[in-house]
Amino acid sequence: MLNPLALFTLDASVSLFATQNCALSVYDLSFAYPDHLQVLKGLNFQVSVGEKVGLIGPNGAGKTSLFLSICGALSPLSGEVMLFNHPVHPGDFRPEIGLVFQNPNDQLFSLSVRDDIAFGPLNMGLADDEVEARVQEALMLTGVSGLADRPPHHLSGGEKRMAAIASVLAMRPQLMLYDEPSANLDIRSRRRLIQFLQASQQTIMVSSHDLDLILEVCDRVILLDQGEIIADGSAHEVMRDASLMEAHGLEKPNSLRQTS
Repeated sequence: MLNPLALFTLDASVSLFATQNCALSVYDLSFAYPDHLQVLKGLNFQVSVGEKVGLIGPNGAGKTSLFLSICGALSPLSGEVMLFNHPVHPGDFRPEIGLVFQNPNDQLFSLSVRDDIAFGPLNMGLADDEVEARVQEALMLTGVSGLADRPPHHLSGGEKRMAAIASVLAMRPQLMLYDEPSANLDIRSRRRLIQFLQASQQTIMVSSHDLDLILEVCDRVILLDQGEIIADGSAHEVMRDASLMEAHGLEKPNSLRQTS
């Protein structure tokens, strides 16, 4: 069984949170919703520039709350989020952080895909020619150029997912957070998404119950349960441990079941 000490044991005096290569630092982060139990309990971890990290855990573990806290959409009870050694203040617009929602219908709201992609850059105050350049770039990166003039609500699930990703990429974030990106996708759309994530040059975190996707995309995973980090380490090492996974409401991924 994986040694629980595989998770970070951090001391506030350690300079881990001030390294130049650190994209994201989360220090002593706690959060609770009004009239609810605490959902995040003193989380400590960091993500290096260019790293791809999977966030796994059962329903209610606090994964989405963590992503919203990283973005500054939630105000923590305590602790701090640092992006490239600069604090993230709740309520601030930080285009350096991109969040792709679990349900693309929550993210796409304009009359066309093009308008949805342009929305972020326009709100960044960019000139029209720069907005158009970013729209074209995002369309090309996600392979949805042919959908630019279509209404988002007319798209398939996979098309909506890639359009939602494009709408975030247009702001050129340095850190991308993906919340259940493969939810409700067919096999072909899921494979395309995996290939896109594998090719991404950005620092990314992916929260998903699709553990085989996590294995294909991420070298590292953080296992979260009841608001606490249970393990943090190699994706294969953590998810190969059947006892650890079962103890926290998860199953060993299909691709690892034939290995010891």
